[in-house]
Amino acid sequence: MAKRSVASIGIFISMFLVVAITCFQEERSIYLVLLEGDALAFHDHEGSQDQDSSTIHPNTNREASKAHTNHLLASHDLLLQSSLENGSYNKLHSYKHIINGFSVHTTPSQAARLRRSPGVKLVEKDRGAKMRTTYTPEFLSLRKGIWAQEGGERNAGEGVVIGFVDSGINALHPSFAYDPMHPFSSNLSRFEGACETGPLFPPSSCNGKIVAARFFSAGAEATVTLNASMDFLSPFDADGHGSHVASVAAGNAGVSVVVNGFFYGKASGMAPRARIAVYKAIFPSVGTLADVIAAIDQAVLDGVDILSLSVGPNEPPESTVTFLSMFDISLLFARKAGVFVVQAAGNKGPASSSVVSFSPWSVGVAACTTDRRYPASLLLGNGSVLNGAGLSGPTFGNGSVLHKLVLAKDAVKINGTTQEYIEECQHPEVLDPNIVLGSIIICTFSTGFNNGTSTLNAIIGTSKALGLEGFILVANPNYGDYIAEPIPFAVSGIMIPRVDDAKVILQYYEEQIKRDRKGTATEFGAMAAVGEGRVASFTGRSPIVSRFSSRGPDIIDMHNNLADVLKPDILAPGHQIWAAWTPISALEPMLKGHDFALLSGTSMSTPHVAGIAALIKQYNPLWTPAMIASAISTTSSKYDNLGEHMMAEGFEASSLLPSTPFEYGAGFVSPNCAIDPGLVLSSGM
Repeated sequence: MAKRSVASIGIFISMFLVVAITCFQEERSIYLVLLEGDALAFHDHEGSQDQDSSTIHPNTNREASKAHTNHLLASHDLLLQSSLENGSYNKLHSYKHIINGFSVHTTPSQAARLRRSPGVKLVEKDRGAKMRTTYTPEFLSLRKGIWAQEGGERNAGEGVVIGFVDSGINALHPSFAYDPMHPFSSNLSRFEGACETGPLFPPSSCNGKIVAARFFSAGAEATVTLNASMDFLSPFDADGHGSHVASVAAGNAGVSVVVNGFFYGKASGMAPRARIAVYKAIFPSVGTLADVIAAIDQAVLDGVDILSLSVGPNEPPESTVTFLSMFDISLLFARKAGVFVVQAAGNKGPASSSVVSFSPWSVGVAACTTDRRYPASLLLGNGSVLNGAGLSGPTFGNGSVLHKLVLAKDAVKINGTTQEYIEECQHPEVLDPNIVLGSIIICTFSTGFNNGTSTLNAIIGTSKALGLEGFILVANPNYGDYIAEPIPFAVSGIMIPRVDDAKVILQYYEEQIKRDRKGTATEFGAMAAVGEGRVASFTGRSPIVSRFSSRGPDIIDMHNNLADVLKPDILAPGHQIWAAWTPISALEPMLKGHDFALLSGTSMSTPHVAGIAALIKQYNPLWTPAMIASAISTTSSKYDNLGEHMMAEGFEASSLLPSTPFEYGAGFVSPNCAIDPGLVLSSGM
């Protein structure tokens, strides 16, 4: 009997240790939890419906609001304490204004216990959140249209607050400066924001143009160890993305765009007099939905009119349908609270069903081109002229004086150590300076660029280190054509993305070179010059749906079952957009030190629509979010500047196909028509 008891105890202890070790070894993740019961904005219908707008304000009885807020916070803590083991979790955020819930860092087994707890409606694993990556006011005819009707650029957007959930803001940028000579005339009586401070973000950052600035980091800090040199715990934007989107929507008018000493023109946001409220929820190292939802909840509580989201998850949720994820539910209740929500459609095009703006209550924005192009050219010694891409000045002689052309692999030091991917010009130390000095070097798109280990920045570094006149990055027949977007180069350079053009260059090069029996170059006869690539032309067909812009049909779950909702909703400029940047540029070394960047993505098209919505709201202050969405959709266009049906870029680099509603939604946004469409449709919640 005693032996049996000892054996039983031993088995029990062994089982306990197995369970304990299993729990200990479980990897923690962030989970989003939605609970039964109303959030503050909708508690017992005690919120007041403002007669001058659709915004539902918190209970005017501040004591009652505070009491309900404390009740929600206490209920969240009580649920966690009663459902989960002590020490097995860390609550990150309590959501209490538009949704009742919280985010928690815990193990899968503890999350399963939460799912079984009374009062829990949804437990969803955090999918992470990512960012979607001057001339458009003229392209959209705002200056002579809606701006003129609202008193010109110095009044366009006055009295409207746009909230940005993104990577923060560079408050010192001139696009966000306060002009004491032209003070704001509106007092924003319904908006109550706060200015959080921290590294590189002093109290003066909230200057009247920027009316609120907060940051949300609990999810990020639970996921990774943040890098103190770039993941600043303040609203400061170390990435540049948040500053870019904010200036597209609401940047000051007439800001000079100067990069590498060259003047590209003047930039303006869509609604240059709108105020900016910043909610930083994405860090260079990581982004979580837990932080994004907390930012949305706070933005609605503060009283923003428009919410611009160029961030979000890149895939549907695992455990529920797309419309019922915590993220999409938060967007639903933001709209119910009277906030117009605009969201990036995603950058996974041109594949079908790649759109990541799923729900009908948020306006998903696709991206298109404008008629502006930056033509770059290469002149060969035989008189041939080839087109390419690159925002750089010409080689010496204004692009007409020819310089020696050298293929990178022909310039390798005879006794040097050969580095991998030598043809990609990544390592100046292996090239013979006596051969390449003052020449234009030919670099080849190869394995390193294909796998992401080689960079244009390294080519520029090689060019500077060796005193090159310029560089050419040619396509590789083994990899086919590549996509080349104009990027500012600090040295003369050009990208040749088409294989056919690369073959022309290399054939000419081989015709002019002399080699010994071993194939070593002994005499270089090919010549070339890089032309001016920074001067824009305005003759292109447009708009054209951009290749990267995510397409419908919309899906309802992770199995790609289709939803009965048309997505994207609307099309707006998102290709090659100049806007504000941050010189730190933590993730983009090519843009380090720059105050402006030329970017493409639905991240760029989204703030265009946010700014246009602000103009519509200013002109029609009583309109609900549904009415604004209706006006934008019903006045859109399906035709380009040639009067023909819009085209869309396909998978191939130069392919154009007839566009469909799964690419442009209702059509291309027409702001001057949207302010007075004649008829608007509304919907109750």
